[in-house]
Amino acid sequence: MDQDLRVDPALGTVVHVVGNRQARPNLATNAVTSDCPFCVGGLEAPEPYDVRSFVNRWPPMPNDRCEVILYTTDHNASFGSLSVEQATKVIDLWAERTTQLAARPDVDYVLVFENRGAEVGATISHPHGQIYSYDHVPERPRQLFASSWTPDETTERVIGNNTEWTSYVPFASVYPTAVTLAPRQRVGDLQSLSPNQRHDLATLLTATINHLDQLFDTPLPYMMWINQQPANGSASDAWMSIEIVSPWRQKGLARFIAAAEVGAGEYFNPVIPEQLAERLRSISQ
Repeated sequence: MDQDLRVDPALGTVVHVVGNRQARPNLATNAVTSDCPFCVGGLEAPEPYDVRSFVNRWPPMPNDRCEVILYTTDHNASFGSLSVEQATKVIDLWAERTTQLAARPDVDYVLVFENRGAEVGATISHPHGQIYSYDHVPERPRQLFASSWTPDETTERVIGNNTEWTSYVPFASVYPTAVTLAPRQRVGDLQSLSPNQRHDLATLLTATINHLDQLFDTPLPYMMWINQQPANGSASDAWMSIEIVSPWRQKGLARFIAAAEVGAGEYFNPVIPEQLAERLRSISQ
């Protein structure tokens, strides 16, 4: 079976078996634009576009619940290099697609995310993100919102802020490089953000990614995702956030999760969060 949702009978771990994705394209190392399906004239972008969304041809879940979001036609750009205006258009598209997908009766949770860099599994280097729409609320966001999570504004770990948003290094991340962004006022999801909140998010998010790229003087491989209120209404008091994490602990040197960590479910981080925050603050000044 190409697609099969399984649950470990002892641990309860949810595993999506997705054999259909073995044949998906792999152009993660800055392939020439003539080969890129996301460049104008390519398979997924036959006409010029500003931002664009479309159904994933290689979905890990059925029924058109997985989409791709193209940030720009510029193959060599990144989210961090977008203008605030262009980044706002991406955020507007995230919100539009979240609204549409969350309205479906077979969707309980909408996850907007990006993998950048082959080191974290990106298979095409053109700047893009994805959306997975789950027919249940996955365990991690369920636990996050059940904990009544609110932003941590401990001064020594705050990196930057503006009128509507703040960014900081989390207190205890599994990943050596990690940053969280959160609205300063409680907002549950993307579609609930005001125009000012979207503009300020675009400003802080592009700046944050730029600062992360300066951390090691090279584009940082990262994973980014948005925690937002479940579509099924199970966390009406949710406070949305954006997490950006990287396995790098030094330039080109990843901190691999080892057997003791996977086996015990407890992790060891060699990077002190307060020192990481200090480095990122110095870059932003």
